[in-house]
Amino acid sequence: MTLTDPGSGPDQRQPATSPRRTRLPWWAKVTGVLAVLLALVFVGSRLSLVPGLDDVFGEETHDRSGPALLKSIQDMSRYEAASGNFQVVVDLEKDAKFLPDAIRGTRTLYVGAGTVGAYVDLGKVGEGQVTVNEDRTAATLRLPHARLGKPALDADRSYAVSKERGLLDRLGDLFSDNPADERAVNRLAARHIGEAAEESELTVRAEKNTTSMLQGLLRSLGFKEVTVHYGQDDGGR
Repeated sequence: MTLTDPGSGPDQRQPATSPRRTRLPWWAKVTGVLAVLLALVFVGSRLSLVPGLDDVFGEETHDRSGPALLKSIQDMSRYEAASGNFQVVVDLEKDAKFLPDAIRGTRTLYVGAGTVGAYVDLGKVGEGQVTVNEDRTAATLRLPHARLGKPALDADRSYAVSKERGLLDRLGDLFSDNPADERAVNRLAARHIGEAAEESELTVRAEKNTTSMLQGLLRSLGFKEVTVHYGQDDGGR
């Protein structure tokens, strides 16, 4: 007679089951590996952990511009007697009606640097505006007033400090051929620089320098007295 355990009968036994492991699809594995590699490359390039990484992923610049073509030649009769350096901070903001700035609107803080030249147009001096005495020891010149040239922005010294754009403006830049266009702030900076030049004494300095140049030139030719007047025949400034 054999004694058996009541809990060990054939009907009471249950097979041991192992938990099923879900397998990731192949594309998920590839994506994960690529994400890890890109993260390592980014961190390594930022922290310079991998020497020579900049040589592999560095940016290269190729100049494929064509040769410059000469379009025209213009004879100049202006004496550039003075030049002023100017700098202006442009704060340009564009808002949309009935929309918050976070949705539609831009604001650009821009530092514009440029020069304005002052010149005397010697080409407008006629024969009657230059008089010489009989023994050629004294000369009198009547010249037009000095004028200002157009402001010229210096791209190396001009830069954008900050740019704030709304959501719609950012989306528009994605489909624009010229995103973050700075022509508006460039024109505004040039206008302010031109206004500052008009309020300065740049033309006064130009006339003074022109007088010194002509006196030195004519005295080297034997003239002892050289007098220069401005504005008699050009209708004033």
